[in-house]
Amino acid sequence: MGEARLESGVHRHETYTYDYDRTLLPGPDSGAGMWRYQRLLPRPDVSTRYPLPVGGTPLRPVRELRQRLGLPGLWLKDETVGPSASNKDRATALVIDQGLRVGVGVVSTASTGNAALSTAIGGAAAGMAVVIFVPADCAPAKVELMTAMGAYVFRVREGYRAAFELSRRAAAQFHWLDRCTGLNPLTIEAKKTASFEVWEQLGDRTPDVVVLPVGDGVTLIGAAKGFRELVACGALERVPRVVAVQARDCAPLAAQWHGVQAPARWRGTVADGIEVPEPMLGDWAIDEVRHSGGDFVTVSDAEILDAVELLADAAQVATEPAGAAAVAGLRRACAAGLVAPDETVVAWVTGANLPVAPVEVDRPGVVFTISAGLDAVAAALAGTSVRVT
Repeated sequence: MGEARLESGVHRHETYTYDYDRTLLPGPDSGAGMWRYQRLLPRPDVSTRYPLPVGGTPLRPVRELRQRLGLPGLWLKDETVGPSASNKDRATALVIDQGLRVGVGVVSTASTGNAALSTAIGGAAAGMAVVIFVPADCAPAKVELMTAMGAYVFRVREGYRAAFELSRRAAAQFHWLDRCTGLNPLTIEAKKTASFEVWEQLGDRTPDVVVLPVGDGVTLIGAAKGFRELVACGALERVPRVVAVQARDCAPLAAQWHGVQAPARWRGTVADGIEVPEPMLGDWAIDEVRHSGGDFVTVSDAEILDAVELLADAAQVATEPAGAAAVAGLRRACAAGLVAPDETVVAWVTGANLPVAPVEVDRPGVVFTISAGLDAVAAALAGTSVRVT
């Protein structure tokens, strides 16, 4: 395997580095899916015990969408085909793979929806207990799916940031496997594999531009790290420009980038998957955009919903609003001159609504509504199979 080293990065978050060279790149016998990039992942060079397929998502040429947008070099990285119909499945798989190897029986996370749903599905398939912390206003349909997968779901009245911090404290206190996006460095390692796939799917080439939605920033950071590592391995000469897309009514990083005063409270957006008023990895995400020579754009909810319809009509790709945000942002980036018509562009389609639970469980989960506090968590889980000591 690649000799992975966990180091403290310039952004005060731990990150993995490797002894980069071409020997770390996959070969014809490297297998399929995310595990194809074994030598650039921090895990033993053994078969994974994670039971669901993950990675290997298609790069779609979408002829009609190219014509409508006037971008003949446009591709869609379609992450909607995984177990939870979301790019969050990559991070879930790598984190749970680690937990299965060390014998941890409980996995937990905090999320506005998609990472939580992915964790519920992955944990159920792996035979782990799953504890999830969401803001109290998390979409009811997503909470229902989480409980259908057997998860214990805590709706935290104080909102997403409180849910995130409570999840971290609970995992540390009760010795659970912590899947929290970004602060577990495995989540970034997993998400970078989408960039490795784009490189191979384009015939070992780099796109000129990649367009990604941004909430906490982990998807963007992972994608950028993947391209940087391909350069470090000698597979590419340069990284693509990164165009980061935020919803206009929850755009703290775009405001910081453009030097605009952010409101005291963001109004919120229909794209709940990127509705993160206080991004955990914001400075890091901004630095990745700057390093690539890219930019930030913002889009309205109306533009996002229009992109959902456009993807369904012109690309036959069903998405949720956050999943279509990159295409909405791409249209605005073209109008602003940030993307030229003759460039090769890859837009990340990060997720879709999941209509039914994809695996069966023995028992349904439970939903608790609490104020943030470890005592409330312990009391709710007393008498269950979940360890709280």
